[in-house]
Amino acid sequence: MGKSSLGWGDRPIPVNCEMAIDVVTKFVEGASASMRPVEAVIRELAQSDVPVLLLAERGAGKHATAQRIHDLSRRSAQPFRRLLCSTLKPEDLEKSSGQNHESAGTIFLEELGDLNADCQAYVQTVLSQRVGNHSESVKARFICGSARDLELEVKARRLREDLYYRISGVCLRLPPLRQRKEDIPILTEEFLAKYAQEFRRPIPALSKETRRLFQDYSWPGNLHELEAAARILVALGDEQLAMGGLRALLQKAPSARNGRRTSLKAAAKAASHEAEKELILRVLTRTRWNRRRAAEELQISYKALLYKLKQIGFEGYGAS
Repeated sequence: MGKSSLGWGDRPIPVNCEMAIDVVTKFVEGASASMRPVEAVIRELAQSDVPVLLLAERGAGKHATAQRIHDLSRRSAQPFRRLLCSTLKPEDLEKSSGQNHESAGTIFLEELGDLNADCQAYVQTVLSQRVGNHSESVKARFICGSARDLELEVKARRLREDLYYRISGVCLRLPPLRQRKEDIPILTEEFLAKYAQEFRRPIPALSKETRRLFQDYSWPGNLHELEAAARILVALGDEQLAMGGLRALLQKAPSARNGRRTSLKAAAKAASHEAEKELILRVLTRTRWNRRRAAEELQISYKALLYKLKQIGFEGYGAS
């Protein structure tokens, strides 16, 4: 479908949910056995300025964890900067690392393996200043994240060996969501509350069936995929409608059995398309297939409705 919006209540809400999912930036303390030691290490790391390497699958919360370390540290009043290594230039790093104590803060380098050679040399130089009596000259604290095996990157000579050993002195591995199932209800409620506030809608009370599906699913996209599902549920304001698109995806065999992974983008796209189709057909039924009245109720143009009907194979139905 296109990137148009259908309206619910007083505020139009994007139907194409894949466009609006951002990274999880709030750290949510879990109840699982695999997360309790992680949280203890986070609190300990917050008390020092040592560089930290966060290793985890994509979507497992590296950004949120880095933010949490910063928020608990003595630098919490200073800036926290998230930099994507794939697009960085040395001058960007120099500017972000700060030339005065007030702007020091914390720099989170996302996907360290994507850092180019010039930026690697800059970070290595900055971190080496912590040796001996020069630690005060280092303004920013570095936290790095990676979903890749950095030792393989070193062997392939894509990552400097000295930088790898400098940054990996303190390494924290974050468990994927499938290894912290006890946290799924807590995280689900957090995400539902987040989007209920954003869309100014009530927090939905999920059925036992939906909660069971959420609990049994392997979540290959980790926290990002769970957040996308929660967003769809809130945005559509109708659990049955939302789950019409999500249920088939959540009931698929886990990637370990079928050898394939369901991406967050594919999940959100399939769910939103199915939900949009069901909503359009529901409104058309209510208006006795009067397409102009249906377009008004859906808060889209008549032309847009005709295009959507053609996409779902119902262009020949209804009166203008």
